[in-house]
Amino acid sequence: MFKQIFILLLVLIIGGANICMASDWDKTFVKSDKVDVKKVNFKNRYGITLVGDLYTPKKKTSEKMSAIAVAGPFGAVKEQSSGLYAQTMAERGFITLAFDPSYTGESGGEPRNVSSPEINTEDFSAAIDFLSNQDDVDPDKIGIIGICGFGGFGLNAAAIDTRIKATVAVTMYDMTRVTARGYFDSVDENARYALKESLNKQRTEDFKNGTFAKAPGLPEKLSGDEPQFVKDYYGYYKTKRGFHKRSINSNGNWNTTASLALINMPILAYSDEIRSAVLVIHGEKAHSRYFSEDAFKKLKGDNKELLIIKDANHVDLYDNFEKIPFDKIEQFFKTNL
Repeated sequence: MFKQIFILLLVLIIGGANICMASDWDKTFVKSDKVDVKKVNFKNRYGITLVGDLYTPKKKTSEKMSAIAVAGPFGAVKEQSSGLYAQTMAERGFITLAFDPSYTGESGGEPRNVSSPEINTEDFSAAIDFLSNQDDVDPDKIGIIGICGFGGFGLNAAAIDTRIKATVAVTMYDMTRVTARGYFDSVDENARYALKESLNKQRTEDFKNGTFAKAPGLPEKLSGDEPQFVKDYYGYYKTKRGFHKRSINSNGNWNTTASLALINMPILAYSDEIRSAVLVIHGEKAHSRYFSEDAFKKLKGDNKELLIIKDANHVDLYDNFEKIPFDKIEQFFKTNL
C-alpha cells in the first residue's frame, strides 16, 4: 500500500514538474519539439544589452551551419511574430536568433519604449556579431528577417553591413517615411513643421516633469469606426492570438518624443547599394504594400525579388501559416547562404 502511494505521489510530482515547465513557455505560438531554444544576451555597439531566444535544430549537423537573425514587428517582442519565424526556420535547418530591439521587451536601454533609426539598425548588426561568434555558425552564411518596421531597418542594415548575405523583408514599413510624411505621403511640410513644434514643446514638459509623455496606442476596445488596418492590428496584438505583456503594441505606448528621430533621419538612403540577395514579401491587400513596392524599385541587381501574397493583409504575414510563404523563404536562404 505504501509503495502504491509513493508511486502515485511520484507521478503527481513529475506531472506537476511538467506542467511548470510547460508554463515557462511564454510565447504566443506553440512550442516545437523539433528545436532547442535558450535565452541569450549580447551587447550592441552602444553598450545596450540585447536579449534574444536562440533556436537550434535538434537534428543539427556537426558542420558549421547557416544562421538567421529575426526582429520585428515594430513595437512587438521576440515572443510574438519574430519568434514564430525563428522557430519555423530552425525547424527547417537554420540556427536562428529572435531578439528584442533596444529599449523594448527584455532588452536594455533607458528610457523605455524609445525608437531610433540608427540604434535599431545597429541592433541587427549586433545580432550578426553574436551569431558570427557561435561555434556552430558559419560566419559567412548569415542572413536576416525583418518584419514590419524592422523590415525597413533590416534593409537599412543590409546596406551598411556586408556580413549580411541575404535579407528577407516581410510586410515592411519604412518607419521614418510614415512618421515624417504620414500614410501615402499625405503630410506636407507645414503639417510636419507643426508636428515638430508640438513634439519639441513636449520635450520641454518631459524634462520639467522628469517623465515621458506617451503616444497614443491601440484602443483597449474597438468602437467599430476604426480603419480596417487598426482592426487588423487589434485582432493580433489585443487578443489571445498575439497578446504579450511585454509588447508595446499589446500593453503599452511608445514615448511621444520618440517620433523626432524618425522624422529627421530617413533610412534606406543607400539601399540601392545592397549587393547581397533580398526577398521582399508583402500582402496584396495590405495598407502598407506601397512601402515594399517603393523600396523594391530602388534595389539593384538580379538577386532581388518582390513577392506579393494573394489576398493577404498586413498582419496575415505575422502568424498566418496559410499566407506566410515559408517554403519560399527557406529556399531563398538555402540558395543565398
